[in-house]
Amino acid sequence: MVDRYQRVLRDLRISVTDRCNFRCRYCMPQEVFGPGFQFLERAELLSFEEIARLASVSAGLGVRKLRLTGGEPLLRRDLDRLIAMLASIEGIDDIALTTNGSLLAARAESLVAAGLSRVTVSLDALDDATFAQMNGVGASVDRVLAGIDAAAAAGLAPVKVNMVVKRGVNDDAVLDMASYFRERGHVLRFIEYMDVGNTNQWHTDEVVSAADLRSLIGARWPLEPLAPLYPGEVARRWRYADGSGEVGFIASVTEPFCGGCTRARVSADGQLYTCLFGAHGHDLRSLLRDGSDDSAVSSALARIWGLREDRYSELRAAASVAGPKVEMSYIGG
Repeated sequence: MVDRYQRVLRDLRISVTDRCNFRCRYCMPQEVFGPGFQFLERAELLSFEEIARLASVSAGLGVRKLRLTGGEPLLRRDLDRLIAMLASIEGIDDIALTTNGSLLAARAESLVAAGLSRVTVSLDALDDATFAQMNGVGASVDRVLAGIDAAAAAGLAPVKVNMVVKRGVNDDAVLDMASYFRERGHVLRFIEYMDVGNTNQWHTDEVVSAADLRSLIGARWPLEPLAPLYPGEVARRWRYADGSGEVGFIASVTEPFCGGCTRARVSADGQLYTCLFGAHGHDLRSLLRDGSDDSAVSSALARIWGLREDRYSELRAAASVAGPKVEMSYIGG
């Protein structure tokens, strides 16, 4: 199944909740997502059975990788039960989870037992003061590191760790982060601060480019480029020349990778988005609840993807991509 630019659908990212226990500045700033913010009601969320059905239909169209996101997905009760359901679907080869790590220590073993393949943990600094500026709620670094350690002990090593770098806030933490994770064998990935949604007040001056980050790290520890592990991989991979692991750089702003994008995203209430920077979703929940059979759901997915022509990051500066965009907390990263 290909879109108008011959990009194949291989990865489905499924948000299981729009709620989060962090208020990261680049995703859910506190002044917008405060105590009075109206999150989705339970009845609006896709049930586990509906998610599994959608994943099964997607597998029939060529999807091979699933990633559970949020919000914070570990806020969704009994998530291991959903993972077990997804792991039983023929054709699904990989089930991953993106989490802020704060609830991971107590859940890692049960998630792996259910069939989780990989985990990515978001962590933007190693000192509590800087991390607090990024997460917005004063969450401690130690709690996240405990989650990473528990995931590794449960069999998910190496853990991928995502660091969003924002100039003037945590860019001075880059080398400390690189040093810490290269010594522990995990894969640290630096993400350029992106203009996802409309609430984070993004500005280009706050972006630290992947090229600058590579130069900074390479001056301390020489780096060598690595080939992608699979078509459409978003992170540019580099290894330390001394053999102590690798780092990645996700550069949506300065080195767009729209041409190889194989991802679609489903919001917690069943809206399908064909781009992280999309403005409008496609309602799948109604199809899943109105008695439509799997063939109708499959046809809808194929039609939506077949019409896809998203290239937001390649066109970022053009007037044609100006305007409202869906919030990252609603559809996951």
